[in-house]
Amino acid sequence: MQIDKDTVVTFNYTLTDSEGNVLDESQDGTFAYLHGAGNIIPGLERELTGKAAGDNLTVNVAPEDGYGLRNDELKKSVPRSMFDESADIEVGARFQAEANDGRVLAVTVVSVDAENVVVDGNHPLAGVALRFVVDVVNVRPAAQEEIAHGHVHGPGGHHH
Repeated sequence: MQIDKDTVVTFNYTLTDSEGNVLDESQDGTFAYLHGAGNIIPGLERELTGKAAGDNLTVNVAPEDGYGLRNDELKKSVPRSMFDESADIEVGARFQAEANDGRVLAVTVVSVDAENVVVDGNHPLAGVALRFVVDVVNVRPAAQEEIAHGHVHGPGGHHH
């Protein structure tokens, strides 16, 4: 079976940046997603379309087709008083914040002083060219419930 919309794909991958540094990897065929539901970055999903179990490929993904370009407007200085006094605020810490439009954003602390905390709402891989080495393990039709929920259920997927 070929990878197409509404198929469940299980694959192994190694993700590196343009300098070959390993950023992430899966093992034992445990990463599964629903193709066509926006569960993985667009550049990788596009390149997996039409592939089948047993296929091996290397996919180079430009920032625009990955986690996007860096947006300097997502970097903000906020008063330290906005954080709970017990919060461990250090460079690299991740928090959830509410954007002006009500969306919840994951932010990373980039600097801290006595008065302010500078947070960055960009994804840590925004602006980074990515390389995936992929081994497609399995492709199957998605169950109606998976399609309705927009994600895979069971091993490698979401558990309700």
